Amino acid sequence: MTAEPAYESRLPGPLARWKRWLVAHHMTLIAIADTPHSIALGSAIGIFFGFTPLYPLKTLLSIAVAWISRCNKIAAAIAVTVHDVVIWAMPAIYLAEYHLGCWTLHRPPAQRVHFRQFGLRDYVQWHVFSRVVWPTFWPAFVGSLFLAIPSAIIIYFLMRVLISRARTSRQS
Repeated sequence: MTAEPAYESRLPGPLARWKRWLVAHHMTLIAIADTPHSIALGSAIGIFFGFTPLYPLKTLLSIAVAWISRCNKIAAAIAVTVHDVVIWAMPAIYLAEYHLGCWTLHRPPAQRVHFRQFGLRDYVQWHVFSRVVWPTFWPAFVGSLFLAIPSAIIIYFLMRVLISRARTSRQS
């Protein structure tokens, strides 16, 4: 027989489910058998790549950079995945990153492209890539750096402190 919680969550359904999941899995990064620096750096790398518009390559790049940096690859993969799952506002953030990148590069935002005018075979041709994908990718990538770098730095120090405190309290 399991004991029911004495209080009822006031959070809306999706947030309440997220909170339950977080409470059930909060020890995942702390329990990894590695140094706090390695886990924190892996988490920071994952968060960094989570903000970039490298959609299909985020996880692979975060693991590769974590491997090159000799930090925890599992923490990098968890952080980039949790970043994409948790941040439901990413479409708005990507749009803001794109506009920030356009402003930084002194470019006007690209005109709206109607993707219905292209067939699937057109996307593998260079002229479509250079006309549609590249003009939006580069400003989005540059704009993402304004969020990715500070977020990664904050996550690194936050995770390092949290992991160190959790391990010292567990050893006591």
